[in-house]
Amino acid sequence: MMELNRNCKNILYKRLHKLLLGLAFTSITLTCYSQHKNFVVINSAMSEKELVEIAANIVPSPQQLRWQRLELTGFIHFGINTFTGREWGNGKEDPKIFNPKELDARQWVKVCKEACIKQVILTAKHHDGFCLWPTKTTEHSVKNSPWKNGKGDVVKEVADACREMGVGFGVYLSPWDMNNASYGTEAYNDFFINQLTELLTQYGKVDEVWFDGANGEGPNGKKQVYDFERWYAHIRKLQPQAVIAVSGPDVRWVGTETGHGREEEWSVVPMGKKNVSTAGSQTKADEAPAGDMTGQVLGSRDQLKDGDALKWYPAETDVSIRPGWFYHESEDKKVKTPEYLKEIYFNSVGRNGVLLLNIPPDKRGLLSDFDVSALKGWREKLDAIFAVNLLKEAKAIGAVKKIKPLLDDNDATHYLFPMKGNKNTVEMDLNEEKTFNVLLLQENITIGQRVEKFVLEYWGNNQWIKATEGTTIGFKRLLEFPTITASKVRFRIVSSRLKPALSEIGLYFNKESKKG
Repeated sequence: MMELNRNCKNILYKRLHKLLLGLAFTSITLTCYSQHKNFVVINSAMSEKELVEIAANIVPSPQQLRWQRLELTGFIHFGINTFTGREWGNGKEDPKIFNPKELDARQWVKVCKEACIKQVILTAKHHDGFCLWPTKTTEHSVKNSPWKNGKGDVVKEVADACREMGVGFGVYLSPWDMNNASYGTEAYNDFFINQLTELLTQYGKVDEVWFDGANGEGPNGKKQVYDFERWYAHIRKLQPQAVIAVSGPDVRWVGTETGHGREEEWSVVPMGKKNVSTAGSQTKADEAPAGDMTGQVLGSRDQLKDGDALKWYPAETDVSIRPGWFYHESEDKKVKTPEYLKEIYFNSVGRNGVLLLNIPPDKRGLLSDFDVSALKGWREKLDAIFAVNLLKEAKAIGAVKKIKPLLDDNDATHYLFPMKGNKNTVEMDLNEEKTFNVLLLQENITIGQRVEKFVLEYWGNNQWIKATEGTTIGFKRLLEFPTITASKVRFRIVSSRLKPALSEIGLYFNKESKKG
């Protein structure tokens, strides 16, 4: 009997040991996944089904989610080029020409906020190397200008104005520096770290650090090898809440400067290119992005296998309100119209992107009346279009009844579509005939981006008729289509990656629409 008890105990110990090992393994797996939930390394042995499942479960980091919810950010190109009339300086400019006697950063931020721009990024240093703060790293800065007798600090004034008005603050620091003698040597990476340190420790909270990939010759005729990974790590240490864009690991460039994103825009994309020696690979989340990110489609099912990792890497869509990025008086009559800015909004924010709209101050240090007027008219147009969601009082009449989360103006709530039978469809009775020509859709991206194709239909002539259709949704999708009057509509998800989590749906009427 004692031997039997001993055997039983051994069996129990072995089973318990196995159970604990299993729990430990599960814990490790979940921990690893939670640490890399916006970045997962893949391999060639994975099937398409496995890759799709991984892609469907990749989600934004908290920093990326905050950034995506901004929808609109402002770019302030201001500096020595404002006074030379050039777009790109050469680093040989005399700081004494910089003298914006009426500079008012509060005006810049106030105008942006009134246009519902929620964050402002300032060009603290452009390619010419002239710094808008009294840096200790170089003499090529505002401290040697006549503005405020060399005691001024544009970065501080913008940061203070943003903080006062509750607007996010970001800095652009050009990696290319045509003025600094160390550019083209390893010493420049130290110089750049010192400039980053000043910007990220002297001005309070910084919400975005923006780099481009510009890389040309410095004063010594050499090009620089940028130590991006070191820079990223430094930013993470000093301002961990900041997103790093667009030559950065958090946000990518959409690929054009037109303000128009892709019709099919995936936030989950393959990183690096296997078997392409010139493109390198990516197996760490904060490596410098490798491979071409400007293709027409970047994250379709058949492209998921083309990387070394899958990553949540959303698109920022940049454009200037003027033909140039810096202010030029000759472009005062070429400011984009409110109508065209509305179109840009639909094709950037409405295509799963964040719009980065450049608004350059003039030589006085003020946003011009031309720009201010265009922004005001733009905001009025958007407010008029999205004033009333015509689905607010609609009743669900199909298999899907839980439409309340789709109409609560909360992108964190959602309906999870089972995608079985007819449960991929929402049918709604509008109670009476209503006129509409704009569709708004949102996914709850904290669950993932999953919708691959959808269609909106309306009831007419005793049948369902297609009003519009699209591919991806992501954080937000906007579609404008010929004007329709109907009393019933239905929205169908035609294909998706796993079960899609739709968070918002809206129908609106643009009275000024030129479609149909």
